[in-house]
Amino acid sequence: MMSVAPKYDVFQAIADPTRRKLLQILSKKEMPIAEISKYFPMSRTAISKHLFILSEAHLVKAEKKGREKRFTLHVEPLMELTDWLSYFDQFWDNKLDKLKYLVEKKED
Repeated sequence: MMSVAPKYDVFQAIADPTRRKLLQILSKKEMPIAEISKYFPMSRTAISKHLFILSEAHLVKAEKKGREKRFTLHVEPLMELTDWLSYFDQFWDNKLDKLKYLVEKKED
């Protein structure tokens, strides 16, 4: 079975502060849109659009339960961010090593 490439990638999906907040909220438990909307001063339609982008990036999954659709966080795509950011750790480590050296040198 061939998988379809997402319309939005993880980086595009988390670029918006509202979508980052949605991910934080959904990290606690699955929720229907009615419950999610209590956290935001915007319409359910606007929240629905943000959830659509997150689901296109495979960060959120929607499952129909009874009469409502419940949303859950899907963390695996966030590994792409972790991998990308970890590359830059080497630069921070180098700067911190230099700072440590300078502080210890000054103490001598």
